[in-house]
Amino acid sequence: MASTSGAAQVLVASNRGPVSYQVRDDGSLHAKRGGGGLVSGLSAIGPDAGALWVCSALGDGDREAVRRGVGEDGVRMLDIPAEIHSDAYNGIANSVLWFVHHMLYQTPLEPVFDAEFRRRWASYETYNRAFAEALAAEAAEGAAVLVQDYHLVLVPGMLRELRPDLRIGHFSHTPWAPPEYFRMLPDDIAEAVLRGMLGADRLGFLTRRWADAFTACCEAFVGGTGDTRIGVHGLGADADFLRRRAHEADVEERMTALRAEIGEGRRAIVRVDRTELSKNIVRGLLAYRQLLADRPEWRERVVHVAFAYPSRQDLAVYRDYTAEVQRLAAQINDEYGTADWTPVVLHVKDDFARSLAAYRLADVALVNPIRDGMNLVAKEVPVISDEGCALVLSREAGAHEELGEDAVTVNPYDIVGTADALHRALTLSPAERADRTKRLAAAATALPPAQWFLDQLTALTGQDGG
Repeated sequence: MASTSGAAQVLVASNRGPVSYQVRDDGSLHAKRGGGGLVSGLSAIGPDAGALWVCSALGDGDREAVRRGVGEDGVRMLDIPAEIHSDAYNGIANSVLWFVHHMLYQTPLEPVFDAEFRRRWASYETYNRAFAEALAAEAAEGAAVLVQDYHLVLVPGMLRELRPDLRIGHFSHTPWAPPEYFRMLPDDIAEAVLRGMLGADRLGFLTRRWADAFTACCEAFVGGTGDTRIGVHGLGADADFLRRRAHEADVEERMTALRAEIGEGRRAIVRVDRTELSKNIVRGLLAYRQLLADRPEWRERVVHVAFAYPSRQDLAVYRDYTAEVQRLAAQINDEYGTADWTPVVLHVKDDFARSLAAYRLADVALVNPIRDGMNLVAKEVPVISDEGCALVLSREAGAHEELGEDAVTVNPYDIVGTADALHRALTLSPAERADRTKRLAAAATALPPAQWFLDQLTALTGQDGG
């Protein structure tokens, strides 16, 4: 699909591409375009740069588009067999690598690296090899290739063998596990992950902490990073897009509806997350319940607006987690709610306009992940908050490296401490809140998505010597 036959000068590889397809009832294909930092970055280099995005067909619509030869210019979708993709994506990337880097395992029971794991790992290798071969076929001599994330950690090494002339970069959008946790992986798998990454000329991470953890793993398991350069690029919020989008008509409509749900004169503690295990939504709800128990003066004066959008519902542990979020929110409402006050306003249906409305209305933003590569919500809320917003931020979020000085910092496991932080955030003076918001917004937008991408590309091609 949209093959450039070895002519691409800049290539991006990621599991999810910039477009997806649905088959309509009449058999026609409907294309839905996505956004994000990579899309912004590729558009920033201009249409004449010879860029190609290599991605996986993720559903029946995508696969049908590949079979029909339908596609976008500059995009090549790989029709990897559905069972191979499922093993690689759900069985390894999301159920093993994600869990290791976010340190999510309940270690008395998991992980179990048995024969089934080895079968799935073989699929993960096959999936990565399909990307490496496609990139090798599409790249011009000396082209720059930017590989994305934990789905494709083997690609740099595989691609290096196929095309030693290429300049290969890899960027990790997640945290990186410290050596004592990373060693949970079977020795040969841990080495394969690291050596796969070290096939790149340059590796990028969201924070110095994650970069240092990777380096420590390499020193512990493979004797160091060799000639591979390590860089840090802290992805920022896209201020221009957010401020424009946040004042469109559909957002204004959602604000009116949200104000009605919150009630006149009440404060709003806002969180917007996917129901991802690492986001720590349950402990956030427990902390809010603790606030209501410890500080009765806040009852009927504050509402927790919690948007918990379903994620990875094909995995049982995620379905169970979503159900627990809903159960706990209902329990708090039953315990503390009154005829005209609903303590927790919970929405589980994804709605971007409603999320932006909540950002604008927030008095306090609660961002308390167990562990997070960056967390863009922490950066987005201060950018578009109407009246200034206090940020309660986990010290385990990558964003804390840049925003911690002006946030109210919490240990994500400490319920009492988080409740106290919410009280402190709610009682900041308007002047202090406004000052903090201004500084948070400046830090949050220091490296907007297009510049984030271009900085990596410049560093990889050696134009800055980095």
